[in-house]
Amino acid sequence: MEDKLRPIVEPLMDWYEKNRRDLPWRGTKDPYKVLVSEIMLQQTRVAAVLPYYARWMEELPDTEALAAVSEERLMKLWQGLGYYSRARNLKRAAERIVALGRFPDSREALLELPGVGDYTAGAVASIAFGRRVPAVDGNVLRVAARITGAAEDILDPAVRRRFRGWMEAVTPAEDPGGFNQALMDLGAMVCLPGASPDCARCPLAAVCEAKRLGQQAALPVRRKKAARRVEERTVYILLREGRTALRRREERGLLAGLWEFPGVPGALGEEEAGCPLAAWSLRPLEWRKKLEARHIFTHVEWRMTGYVLRVEGGGEELVWADRRELEALAVPSAFARFLEEARRALEEERG
Repeated sequence: MEDKLRPIVEPLMDWYEKNRRDLPWRGTKDPYKVLVSEIMLQQTRVAAVLPYYARWMEELPDTEALAAVSEERLMKLWQGLGYYSRARNLKRAAERIVALGRFPDSREALLELPGVGDYTAGAVASIAFGRRVPAVDGNVLRVAARITGAAEDILDPAVRRRFRGWMEAVTPAEDPGGFNQALMDLGAMVCLPGASPDCARCPLAAVCEAKRLGQQAALPVRRKKAARRVEERTVYILLREGRTALRRREERGLLAGLWEFPGVPGALGEEEAGCPLAAWSLRPLEWRKKLEARHIFTHVEWRMTGYVLRVEGGGEELVWADRRELEALAVPSAFARFLEEARRALEEERG
């Protein structure tokens, strides 16, 4: 397989020189900036990352600033990007680097940082430090599978290790970071998933086994994922004296430690929706609106029924926030529909 991949280096690098994406983290060898960009780009589109990266670098321009930032501010800066453990791991990595007194400069040392896996370690080591190591993500696996015609399941860890070995063998000693970024760009811009690769624009079409066999849509091979679990929830926007109720999620599990609007499992109809309020020592005064929303995570889908209402009473275990305080808290995008409604309701409360 390595013999099939060796011919790609020169035409790929020529193509990259003329067609590389103009991204704010390109053209730098600052390992901090490379690390932040690569962590943000995990499971997230480039277009979505761009404004987050700009805000992040403005407020947290270096490892020391990230190590010192508060958890609340960290979560607020990450709000909307999802997979919040990435932000926590970035901060933990920064704390580790500050304690070490230097940025790890090898793939092996980078793998010791929290949240840094094989791909990220390879990307930082090659781009920031010029180490001759591959950075094999989904884009690279797709390109490599099509070039070689390999019909093995790329979700199998053993298969991924073999691909990594092939890519390591052909990664050039000169500009390995550029080579890895060229592969990423080719996969993102030309060698697209499914039946839509733009083979007419591909600099590697002449050596592509999938194109020769007409198997572009069939490669790479991925086993079918298990069906996503569905969970129903009832969520409340509780209004009291110009404030709305929030509570912090548990420190473990999905969206750990973030803020949410209070709710209960299950989809409660209008006749049942008032029952949970007593557990929060609240009494309904005015039911205003019923909402429907859903949010899809990797392995689970939340289907949410929501209620907007004015209440009175205790709710001591809840935190009551006005509009300004609400904006300072990190409410994950799973509750985006409810956050929008809470903002509107608080504006109405102010008159």
